[in-house]
Amino acid sequence: MGSIAQTVESILGASQVTPCESLVEPLLSAVKGAIAADELPACVAFPKTPAEMAAIVACAHHNQWRILPCGHGSKLAWGNLVTGADIVVSTQHLNQVIEHAEGDLTVTAQAGVSFADLQAQLLATRQFLAIDPAYPDRATLGGIVATRDTGALRQRYGGIRDMLIGVSFVRHDGQIAKAGGRVVKNVAGYDLMKLMTGSFGTLGIMTQLTLRTYPLQEAAQTVLLTGEPTAIQQATASILASSLTPVAMDLVTTDLFEGAEQGTVGLALQFQSIAAGVSEQVERLQAIAQTHQLHSQVLTDAADAEFWRRLGDTLFAPQADDVAITKLGILPAQAVPLLNFLAKTLAADSWQARIHASSGIGTLRLKAGENSVETLIAVRSHCQAFGGYLNLLEAPTAWKEQFEAWGIAPASQLMMARLQANFDPQTQFSPGRMG
Repeated sequence: MGSIAQTVESILGASQVTPCESLVEPLLSAVKGAIAADELPACVAFPKTPAEMAAIVACAHHNQWRILPCGHGSKLAWGNLVTGADIVVSTQHLNQVIEHAEGDLTVTAQAGVSFADLQAQLLATRQFLAIDPAYPDRATLGGIVATRDTGALRQRYGGIRDMLIGVSFVRHDGQIAKAGGRVVKNVAGYDLMKLMTGSFGTLGIMTQLTLRTYPLQEAAQTVLLTGEPTAIQQATASILASSLTPVAMDLVTTDLFEGAEQGTVGLALQFQSIAAGVSEQVERLQAIAQTHQLHSQVLTDAADAEFWRRLGDTLFAPQADDVAITKLGILPAQAVPLLNFLAKTLAADSWQARIHASSGIGTLRLKAGENSVETLIAVRSHCQAFGGYLNLLEAPTAWKEQFEAWGIAPASQLMMARLQANFDPQTQFSPGRMG
């Protein structure tokens, strides 16, 4: 097993250490998809307590081992390939719910708690986490925060960083740092909760999080609008300027709608409230749709929940050798023009997308073709020309070797480098992930 695994075993015990070549799916594929070719780490460590996590990181710091942090590995392959990782450290056994303060609408849980398990516990008390992340059955709280993976509910509730009110994490030297909650002052003046959100495991390993919860609403309905792209764009602007309060509002390629009547772009909106309030908002929305000559379809009960589940499952289907998944951002007013650009540039059966209408943040799923990397370059250039971006999340290794995942401006790269120099001066965590 080698000296690294033996050293880790001496800290955790043999039952909490697995050689990487002995991993089973899906974690084996996740690790292979996250690292540069032929650089499999020595082993995976599974600490069960924050103290064990701190001991492993301190040992790695002392021995100058490079760490690839992960939870269940559902999004481990997102971003640039990690280079030279010596050990994988998983939070999946840090899976306890510490406290659910129902009256305060907060929940504190360890970073390895799965989203699905925690959501089920909260729903039993008629509360919920207002996020709908990719891979909800496997995603962990730590992974969701590390990848800033909020989903469509950001329309009403904001991003995951707006819900994060406390965090504990292990620093590069094995010390445990905390922010939020009862902590009065953040370390070195940094807003650590915002820094850890979207850090992709490069600044430390989160062990515990406190998040805001929300009351479960009585009723929900989804309305799907289809029609000509120009009419969809005009209706979107009208809705955003109105007093309607959808919890989700996504521009979606209509192949993701069942039975779509026309057009290449549709608009999906979900309303949640008391039953009478939902019905009233749906009626007002249908009036706007009629004004813009759009077809509307209303989904209720099981069909409502099934639509959003299927949308996420389709865009984030399991990693394949011929598919890239990207996160893109564009000025909201440019969202429909971007989808029109994609329709003109890409083969009809080679892509699917959704864009959150009020933020311009979205997901593009792209099948491989003869000029796949060139296509990514063209789409990124289009986004950047309108003040946006394209980040490469999942993709075959060959694509990532030719295409930098982030496309970050030099000034932003410099800022990130300075942060990493302060938080991880030895580049111990996820080396190469941010470029």
